[in-house]
This record gives sequence, structure tokens and C-alpha cells, in this order.
Amino acid sequence: MAQPLHPAQPLQDNSPTAGRLPFVLLLAGAGIGGLVVLGALALWFHYGSQVFFEMIRTGFAACF
Repeated sequence: MAQPLHPAQPLQDNSPTAGRLPFVLLLAGAGIGGLVVLGALALWFHYGSQVFFEMIRTGFAACF
């Protein structure tokens, strides 16, 4: 009788780096999100709220 192509039990990765990729991706995403928030706050403090919201509105209008 033919044997299945894949084993019934998945192979386990017991290396020291196993499971590190999702953590690294989470940290990278949090870092990028933090930079976006810091950039928005920098624009807010530099240009003031009226100019900041006008720039956001103009950016959305250009996209759509």
C-alpha cells in the first residue's frame, strides 16, 4: 500500500531561533508605527493644528 507523502506529525524546529521571526516582525511593526506617530506629532508642533489638518485633508484629496 502507498505511504502518505507527508508525515502524520509535523517536523519540530528545536533550534534557538525558532519562533523569533513573529517577534521580530512585531517589533518592526511597532517601531514603524512609533515613527509615524512621532512624525505626526512633529508636524503638529511645527505647523500648528490648522495647517496640520489642512495637509492631511489635501493628502487624502490627492489620493482619492
